[in-house]
Amino acid sequence: MRAPTETTVHTHEATGRDVVTRFAPSPTGFLHIGGARTALFNWLYARKAGGKFLLRIEDTDRERSTDAAVEAILQGLAWLELDADGEPLFQFARASRHREAAESLVEAGKAFRCYLSGEEETSLKEAARAQGLAFRSPWRNPDRAAPPAGAPYVTRLRAPSENEFIRVHDKVQGTVVTAGREIDDFILLRSDHTPTYMLAVVVDDHDMGVTHVIRGDDHLTNAARQTALIHAFGWQVPTYAHIPLIHGDDGKKLSKRHGALGVEEYRDMGYLPEAMRAYLLRLGWSKGDLDIVSTEEALELFDLEGLGKSPSRLDFAKMGSVNAHFMRLADDQRLVTLLREQVARAGQPDIDKSDEELAAAVAYLKDRAKTLPELVEQFGFILAKRPMARDEKTQKTLSEEAVARIGRMHPVLADVAIWHHTDIKAALDKFAESEGIGFGKIGPPLRAALTGGLPAPDLAIALELLGRTESLARLGDVM
Repeated sequence: MRAPTETTVHTHEATGRDVVTRFAPSPTGFLHIGGARTALFNWLYARKAGGKFLLRIEDTDRERSTDAAVEAILQGLAWLELDADGEPLFQFARASRHREAAESLVEAGKAFRCYLSGEEETSLKEAARAQGLAFRSPWRNPDRAAPPAGAPYVTRLRAPSENEFIRVHDKVQGTVVTAGREIDDFILLRSDHTPTYMLAVVVDDHDMGVTHVIRGDDHLTNAARQTALIHAFGWQVPTYAHIPLIHGDDGKKLSKRHGALGVEEYRDMGYLPEAMRAYLLRLGWSKGDLDIVSTEEALELFDLEGLGKSPSRLDFAKMGSVNAHFMRLADDQRLVTLLREQVARAGQPDIDKSDEELAAAVAYLKDRAKTLPELVEQFGFILAKRPMARDEKTQKTLSEEAVARIGRMHPVLADVAIWHHTDIKAALDKFAESEGIGFGKIGPPLRAALTGGLPAPDLAIALELLGRTESLARLGDVM
């Protein structure tokens, strides 16, 4: 008996500008969070190395691929600011190249035409499975009699022999060994001569010069088969890194109920793109004790060695805290623009304030919000129209005594020279002292009069943000 042989994967060890990564989504739906993370990892690895990050739209499933899905993918990547080098490559448009590649294997004896009927194929596959072997077509034998003229056929790879082993060195999963008996004579061209996914991926990766394939570990089983095909072509195998999938907070496969939403829905929920990049980065990659890593830092630190083997869990609470971090760092004028977009997206009328007024308020209020909708809520007391509506609990704080005290406070506030929270706070403290009471007696009714019970920051800051005229008018309403 012939001794088993091993086929070792000779991978690209490209460095610097030689690095080429790719993101290859299927346009059958939105760009989900798992796909966005895959795109991010590929983008970071290429950008750090000064290489190329390419986009390939794998649209060979013509029944399910849609233009709307393509647009959703492009918009999702644009929002995340993951820019690809060059125009997207559409896989379906390269079908003739895929056929040409398959025919070259037939000519070289590395692939063959199989004339089995559907029933014959099913029977042979069941027999092979019963013996623990992969399917082998009898048409792989070159000495077989010629088929009937005009008979339909598919084109299959002549799989490695049962005595061979394929060893793949994966940057995340380690060394993965697959026996030849586990790889079948899989189809390269269907009976209508259209290419299969397995063929198209291998040919496109080669033609695009891809050196590193970073993708979900649901593709790990494809690596050995694709490697066998790559060796049949005599091409160099890319470096593989198969990353664990993202699970829900219950540890189960991510679904719609967990938050398997399109990237644009996270945008609409008020998350910032830089926050989403930072959160996605921590879903499967780490570096020491670092918690929140900005994109700028990641471009210096990202490596394949930091990718973990265990599935990550989607955590909206952590996503919110990461977003809050970047909300605090965000430019105020930029947040004003996003704030107006958020309001428009919700179908609400535009905020009747100047950008300068809104920016001044954002500087104080952004620390109190985790998302843009929460920031809109923080603006509620500013945007409320007079006369203020108050619930029963808030109204109770406006007792006859409290209203009388507000009446005495009104001229004191009117006389504040500079309408700034430090001067306003000094005036309020002096008024409390003149009344012989603590500020705790003044605060609740004053807040009720100014905000109607809506969330608001420190009262002196709230007064500054409302402005002198509006503040005095609201106090006058309850007097």
